Amino acid sequence: MTTRGVLYVHSAPRALCPHVEWAVGGVLGARVQLDWIRQPASPGTWRAEFSWRGEPGTASKLASALRGWQMLRFEVTAEPCATAEGERYSATPRLGIFHAVTGMHGDILIPEDRLRAALVRSAQGETKLEAEIARLLGKPWDDELEPFRYAGEGAPVRWLHQVV
Repeated sequence: MTTRGVLYVHSAPRALCPHVEWAVGGVLGARVQLDWIRQPASPGTWRAEFSWRGEPGTASKLASALRGWQMLRFEVTAEPCATAEGERYSATPRLGIFHAVTGMHGDILIPEDRLRAALVRSAQGETKLEAEIARLLGKPWDDELEPFRYAGEGAPVRWLHQVV
């Protein structure tokens, strides 16, 4: 059984780009060459997108391979398949890495134990429930990555050919 996904490298210093390609190739078992373009949201950095196909769990392997570089902003997504839910990983230098399980329509699925823990922290006055839910949904990562998501000049445009 295979799944497919996309790696979005939102910003990487130029010197790190070959190392990203090497790490991705190591996970996928094949040489990878990304099409790097300048990242206008952070001058001096580069961005790339890469569609991949692999076994369920490939997204977590890609995220693990890239998470050690503190100056890298990236997201990895995996579509659900017959044997696994989808996944989404987001990483920023300031926040670290975020992981979410996604359903067949792309919605984030939050495990009940994580919701219970958020309710307990809120009830004990450690945090507000709204802030806890926002964190569980990855809002801090989305807020930080949003300026980097906009395609710059020369960025590839992905046309959708199938609507679920």
